[in-house]
Amino acid sequence: MLKSGPPVESYVQFEPEFVAGLREVFERQVAFNQLLGLRITEVRPERVEGRIAMRPELIGHAAYQRIHGGVISAGLDSMGGLAVMAAIGARHMDDAPLQRLHRFSRLGTIDLRVDYLRPGIGSEFILRAEVLRLGSRVANTRMEFLAADGGLLSTGTAAYIVS
Repeated sequence: MLKSGPPVESYVQFEPEFVAGLREVFERQVAFNQLLGLRITEVRPERVEGRIAMRPELIGHAAYQRIHGGVISAGLDSMGGLAVMAAIGARHMDDAPLQRLHRFSRLGTIDLRVDYLRPGIGSEFILRAEVLRLGSRVANTRMEFLAADGGLLSTGTAAYIVS
């Protein structure tokens, strides 16, 4: 489970309008996240969490009703990006909330690794992500894809361009 020490920015409390702006971008403006049904449940500077409800469109193995591996990898990638957004937002708390939201325009995935540990079977899944390092050009993240009961199903690591 994600348990690294909190970064310096962990004392930061995001304003409701910043979180609402992140939610608007992540859940509504990114059409693929809508397709996945990915919803944000928690945004903190040091960690983000989201959920995906299982639907027939997400099945990757019909006999077992297992979620498709592409849904898992896309969900982990999206959550890693959200964690970077939160970390960037925490780093620039002197900016107005809406100004901070414009800092994400160049964010993109450079590298993604996913380890599938157990089959994704269930009615709902939890996704968590944290930033391991936020540099001036590249950010590194660690992500988890969990069953509703907290059982670890998949892990991921990623690198994102931030400048």
